[in-house]
Amino acid sequence: MEGNQYIHVSRLVLFVVVLGTFMVAVDTTVVVLAIPTIGEELSTNLALSVWVLLSYLLVTAIFATQLGRIGDIVGRKTIYNSGFALFTVGSTLCGFSSNPYELIAFRIVQAAGGSMILANGAAVIADNFPRNSIGRAFGYTALGWNAGATLGIVLGGLITSLFGWRYIFLINTPIGIFATILGQRSIKANLRVDSKLDKAGFAMLSIILTLLALGSTFLAAYGPDVINISLLLSSLLLLPPFIVVEMRSENPIIRLDVFRTKILTYSLLSSFFQSVGYLSVSFLITIYLQGIRGLDPLHSSVLLLPAYLVSAAAAPVAGRLSDRYGSRTLATAGMAVLLISVILYLTFDKDTPLQLVLVSASLGGLGSALFYPANNSAIMANAPPAYYGAISGFTRTLANIGTLVSYILAITVSSVAIPRDLAFKVFLGTSNLVGGLSSDFVFGLRYAFTVCALILFLGLILSSLRGREVRDTTN
Repeated sequence: MEGNQYIHVSRLVLFVVVLGTFMVAVDTTVVVLAIPTIGEELSTNLALSVWVLLSYLLVTAIFATQLGRIGDIVGRKTIYNSGFALFTVGSTLCGFSSNPYELIAFRIVQAAGGSMILANGAAVIADNFPRNSIGRAFGYTALGWNAGATLGIVLGGLITSLFGWRYIFLINTPIGIFATILGQRSIKANLRVDSKLDKAGFAMLSIILTLLALGSTFLAAYGPDVINISLLLSSLLLLPPFIVVEMRSENPIIRLDVFRTKILTYSLLSSFFQSVGYLSVSFLITIYLQGIRGLDPLHSSVLLLPAYLVSAAAAPVAGRLSDRYGSRTLATAGMAVLLISVILYLTFDKDTPLQLVLVSASLGGLGSALFYPANNSAIMANAPPAYYGAISGFTRTLANIGTLVSYILAITVSSVAIPRDLAFKVFLGTSNLVGGLSSDFVFGLRYAFTVCALILFLGLILSSLRGREVRDTTN
């Protein structure tokens, strides 16, 4: 009976974490197709409306590591469930916003709650599942993230068209209340770390990530100038002092000694380069389908859905295989399939059959399904239990920074041949290209896909060099 009860509770925990991952991922992209409608109803310009998207990305990139570490100290159950509650409150307030400034502010509240969920989700899995079975659990969380990020675009279009943009946020309210209650009842409390928060490191890391995020998003939106380049350089120049502070701290936010573990280090680096090299692809192919092929945003998104059906079917299987055979082979194979997918995108022109889009996107879905569960399980299986939260948060921070950098690639690199403001409008579905501009934009997209392919190749090399993993099967 006790064994059956444990399995039941573990399934409930997994359901809560997958649901949380799915909801936060949905709200990363759900506003994309709603931005023109939001701008029109709230009487704002396109540039300000874009910050409804960017503010969410900024906050999740900045706070994930800190909130994961706080989960180690305060208790992940408390932080995770509080995050769900805050995410629900922020979503509700977004739905009742009366002007763009309120909406952006409430998106920040929503993102703060989402950061608490994402930063502690992987650690909650590691707390509640033995190391020889966390790959299977991460297969489902990978499915939640991949499905949510893409379905968010489709749901945003459908809900905005049928009910209005406010309901893309208000739909979270009943789901969030249910998930908060279920999480409070099912997630067990972790052993807390008896230490104080590294305030100096916390402040420095916050400043570094803020400068990096602001400089990156301003660069994508407005192009290079003295201020944007200065912000980026300042974030890089602060890295060495931050490392010195962390090395001298008794209770560092990020324990640098954990990076002495080869598998953990290379798995984290692989995760970062996979995020930078591939997360921009969804932006780029959306731009291609809308701006070059003339599809509307909703049909563009629906065309990519089969890729996520492939991911949905393959991710849990890949997770189970990673428990049995370790992470290196599956994660590296996933990176290779992602690279092939991007190489296929490189061949696209104005007349490419749309069936090839389905093939390329489906390969991307398969590659993601192979990579995410294996790589995430390798990270958590090789992390010290006392620092599950810190490592989980750091992994999410790397992925979020990768998302920001990918966004830069999508807008900056692909718009080398046309004005940046027009590229923004194409991405948001408010404009498309015809004639010579269409050919120029294809040329720019190929530049961007080439950069993505090179980054993925580097990630592939790092993944293959992580070493063979021997997973403990006794716990």
